[in-house]
Amino acid sequence: MTVLEGLWQHEYVISNGVKLHYVTQGEGPLMLMLHGFPEFWYSWRHQIPEFAKDYKVVALDLRGYNESDKPQEESTYVMSEFIKDVEGVIRGLGYDRCILVGHDWGGAIAWKFTYAHPEMVERLIVLNIPHPAKFAEGLRNPQQLMRSWYVFFFQLPILPELWLQAFDYEALANALTGMAVDKSAFTPADIEAYKDAAAKRGALTAMLNYYRNALSNIGQQEWSLLEVPTLMIWGEKDTALGKELTYGTEEYVRNFQIRYIPTCSHWVQQERPELVNQYIREFLAEETVG
Repeated sequence: MTVLEGLWQHEYVISNGVKLHYVTQGEGPLMLMLHGFPEFWYSWRHQIPEFAKDYKVVALDLRGYNESDKPQEESTYVMSEFIKDVEGVIRGLGYDRCILVGHDWGGAIAWKFTYAHPEMVERLIVLNIPHPAKFAEGLRNPQQLMRSWYVFFFQLPILPELWLQAFDYEALANALTGMAVDKSAFTPADIEAYKDAAAKRGALTAMLNYYRNALSNIGQQEWSLLEVPTLMIWGEKDTALGKELTYGTEEYVRNFQIRYIPTCSHWVQQERPELVNQYIREFLAEETVG
């Protein structure tokens, strides 16, 4: 255990009928962090101590991941349930609003939660995840469809689980280090931590169930203009999500800014943590435009 890990506290909160695990550090206003696939709270290891200086940082294990409950019913892994999970976490921690930070799937949930409950989000920060409307547009583009091949593969029963866990979770490890521009961003210990989280009983199927329910909701919503101040950080060398998905986001968000990071992959907050932390701090220091 590192010195920083010694400062983190592992806690649980009951939300929307499930027990969710989280790591927390610091006191003050709530900063809630939501991870993506195939990660868990650990993907925020470089951000937790930095922002714990000024906030109560809570890095959640989403339902189905790592130490959080893993409901067996595939039907429980839908956006409406994820939104209730986040609402319950915020209220269960004794807050009525937060700074919401999300990456990948966590970012998708953060977008939808902010639309559902804008009064509960002081500021929204999303990393390498497009606005839902832009992603729906992207899936009509053959190039993005090819990048998103795994989304369609994950619709299959059983086979994706077998593929991910084969040869000591080689595919999972390759998803992290293989996509990274700076391979040193993931130490062998980091990869083992991700493997251990995915190996927990029921975790792989739960993680994949996010995708198995995802396609039914794409393109079915009308999007109003979001009023919550929003920062998007984007690693430009993301092989899963093209940079063009970010273009035109300002049409959906009134107070929007984007910071691109060249030579950086999808795993932006792990690969370039100092720069990500700097951009977040600059955004949080700015006055809200009235």
